[in-house]
Amino acid sequence: MVTKARGIAVELRELGEEVRAEELEGLLKTARQDAYRALRDRTDLYADDGRTIRLGRHRFAVNTQPLDLTLVPRGDGLAFALSGTDFRSPVTDPDLAATRPYWGRLLPSESPDVYRAEHLAARLLDEHGPAALAGADLAALVRQAAEESYDEGYERGIHDHDATAILAALLRLHDGAGLLRHRPAARAAAHLFWAHEPTDEAREVWTRRAASLARARKTFGPTPAIAELQAELAGAIGGEEAVSAAEYLFDELICGPDGFVLSAGTRTLLDTFRRTVGTSAYDEDLTALDDLTARRQLVEAWLSSYTVATGSGTTAGDLAEAVAAELCPDLRRYESDAPLSETVEGLLGTHPRITGRALTVRIDELLARTRDFRVHDVPGHRAYQRRRTALVAAERSRIHLDSYRPRVMSSFVRNRLIDEVYLPLIGDNLAKQLGTTGDAKRTDTGGLLLLISPPGYGKTTLMEYVADRLGLVLVKVSGPALGHSVTSLDPAAAPNATARQEIEKINFALAAGNNTLLHLDDIQHTSPELLQKFIPLCDATRRIDGVRDGEPRTYDLRGKRFAVCMAGNPYTESGGRFRVPDMLANRADVWNLGEVLTGKEEAFALSFIENTLTANPVLAPLAGRDRGDLDVLIRLATGDPTARADRLTHPYVPAELDRVTAVLRHLLAARATVLAVNDAYIASAAQTDTTRTEPPFQLQGSYRNMAKIAQRIQPVMNDAELAAVIDDHYTAEAQTLTSGAEANLLKLAELRETLTPQQAVRWAELKSSYVRAQKLGGTEDNPTVRAITALGLLTDRVDAVASAVHGAADPRHRTANSTALGHISRSPAG
Repeated sequence: MVTKARGIAVELRELGEEVRAEELEGLLKTARQDAYRALRDRTDLYADDGRTIRLGRHRFAVNTQPLDLTLVPRGDGLAFALSGTDFRSPVTDPDLAATRPYWGRLLPSESPDVYRAEHLAARLLDEHGPAALAGADLAALVRQAAEESYDEGYERGIHDHDATAILAALLRLHDGAGLLRHRPAARAAAHLFWAHEPTDEAREVWTRRAASLARARKTFGPTPAIAELQAELAGAIGGEEAVSAAEYLFDELICGPDGFVLSAGTRTLLDTFRRTVGTSAYDEDLTALDDLTARRQLVEAWLSSYTVATGSGTTAGDLAEAVAAELCPDLRRYESDAPLSETVEGLLGTHPRITGRALTVRIDELLARTRDFRVHDVPGHRAYQRRRTALVAAERSRIHLDSYRPRVMSSFVRNRLIDEVYLPLIGDNLAKQLGTTGDAKRTDTGGLLLLISPPGYGKTTLMEYVADRLGLVLVKVSGPALGHSVTSLDPAAAPNATARQEIEKINFALAAGNNTLLHLDDIQHTSPELLQKFIPLCDATRRIDGVRDGEPRTYDLRGKRFAVCMAGNPYTESGGRFRVPDMLANRADVWNLGEVLTGKEEAFALSFIENTLTANPVLAPLAGRDRGDLDVLIRLATGDPTARADRLTHPYVPAELDRVTAVLRHLLAARATVLAVNDAYIASAAQTDTTRTEPPFQLQGSYRNMAKIAQRIQPVMNDAELAAVIDDHYTAEAQTLTSGAEANLLKLAELRETLTPQQAVRWAELKSSYVRAQKLGGTEDNPTVRAITALGLLTDRVDAVASAVHGAADPRHRTANSTALGHISRSPAG
């Protein structure tokens, strides 16, 4: 398959489709990286043949059901259902309600009354005709038809075998049955019509037209005029059996002996009936009635009573034929005692009509039953399938189902920090929210995972990875889209369409319940009042109020495999600090991905190298190789005398090894700056404005910054060129800070120890100016506040002068000064 895809890419390039070829090759590369990651994870994390996964010291069940939307029965109707979850949404489409008879059928080719092999055999007999099938290879013909009808569910070796046996039986019966192949009720309707309705002239016209069209068909093949004549006859006959009666009447007019066929069974029934009733009042009453409807009612009553009393077991069709024979005594007839039934044995399929691997085939009943099924049920079922597919597609689009499938970024690297720190921390939290497998499973689920870090540390990417490996539905909610004005979980109260969509996502996640991870991203952009709504969800009650489909609803998630994760940055969009409601934070496990956990400094620093491997073309191949090679290469790059190239598992040629170590050496130097920036950013975010001694530092030192720098590093760079790359990167980053750009760049230079004397003076002025402004009320625009602050500062200075004057007037102070002056006067210089 891979070779074929690469060949297609080559062909696309030859056709001038360079973009499509690149897209295909990119997909192949992504698939290869995903497969490698999945293989590593299956080896390192999974157990029980992929049914459980280990996160830290906990084991979790893995949901292996693919995320998909379908229709399932619910009450008296159907509902949309999301696989693996509790999501159910009733279907209110009136067109679908009209297809109720087909809801319980899986295939268009089978129903409780029709076995799919019967349908296939009868369809082939109708399509090809008995003459064409007489000398054909029935098994091959049936097998080909079954393969072409792929949506009808024929199993090779089972249903084609059964259909062949049934078709052979139908052909044997068809040869002798003649026009008895038409069902008795249709023949009875035709008899009554022909005997009582048309005039002699009309009979003559229809007979001649039918005979002529039959000769034309025999000479030149099928003609649509036959169907037109049959439709004309059906219109004249009327009633439920009109179409079938018209087909029989046409066949009767063009073939067979003169007259109308009467089965031997019906003749026997009439003879025994006549012998039983004798010359009684029955004949007198029948003769006395002129109305055909009344006479028919009378005959039906007598014959029905007779069959019930004698227990003859006459079918409704045979009874109808007997009634027609009694009502049409002048109609010319001929009898036929041809066998109509045969038992087909050795069938392999299963169906309610099959008993002991045997099926009784009665040709007139089977052909009529399968014809009605073919004309009405098969198209009806296909229409139901089309409507069902359209509804599911529309609902899948409406709820944005594809966005709930977690997708691991191609640049994601499960590094040492993730293995040793993040996955165990997340595992500890999810053990409380989801519950673990085995006897250690907790029943008191609850809690919240709160991830805090500057932008670019992979909070969302990490949760995408965890959700994907656990098989969870990941519902990501955008904090900026919600905004500070949203304080309710009612979509109707949202200020705009974007916010309404995000609130609907929250309600969808709560309705999904099981196997769902609700991830609220960038919560620093949201209202604390909205976050407070999640407090009861994160404690033992596991309940939350929401609104779904316009109706208030309380979601009860106790015992559900449901988790909540919130992620945010230390600063809001305005540069101010954000706060999480105390009661929510009290229920959360809070972790800052940008800070170093005690004892994990080395892993944290190494993660900046591991996460940027894919960003640099020289280092990109290392992401798919043994993790131990990177440790050896870093030691080689730092000049560790104990590091040896022969310890590498991958065979590197000397030139490649030199390029790799050169890039790693530059990366290590850049990492020192990025880590210093990260520490300064977090330290600044932790301070209040009243305690700051310098402007807030808002440049970031995240994985994203490291990757941007890494992609510009070349093996041949010197230290000056590397410093220029770092300078250019942060200069560009600082441009978004507007008025704070100068202060942040000077702080960066101080961190890198590259301040020039002029920059040092300017930095000191900015810090002094910032402190003075803070003491005067900071950036407060209210002049009254600034004036009061200035008066308070002036009062403090006056108090300081007063204290100094008072101290100078103190006798003890004067004595101390005199002693000091005496010492000075006795000095050698005096």
